[in-house]
Amino acid sequence: MAKNKSTPVKKNVVKKKSYSKKTTSNRIDEAVLFNKEHYTIFGIGLAVIFLGLILMIGGGHDNPNEWNPDQIYSFRITVLAPILILVGLGIEIYGIMKPIAPKEEAASIAE
Repeated sequence: MAKNKSTPVKKNVVKKKSYSKKTTSNRIDEAVLFNKEHYTIFGIGLAVIFLGLILMIGGGHDNPNEWNPDQIYSFRITVLAPILILVGLGIEIYGIMKPIAPKEEAASIAE
């Protein structure tokens, strides 16, 4: 008694590829995570962070045997600079989380 071994029939399915400009541009638009506005926000955030780091520089003394707590623990170094760094990081997070507006809404806003 021979068992009937049936092999699955493979069907040749031909998928038509569409190379129209519309579908290609839609694929490109969907792949873009950030636009020019996002990169502008990133630049502003980096500038604020670097400003905070520059303001944090200081406290050096001409004479190493001399101690001046007013220079080391100044408002600029201990309060202002860290706040600017945190604000810059907040701007970066906002730039990452900001949604991209669809083209239809962007076009109506521009008008």
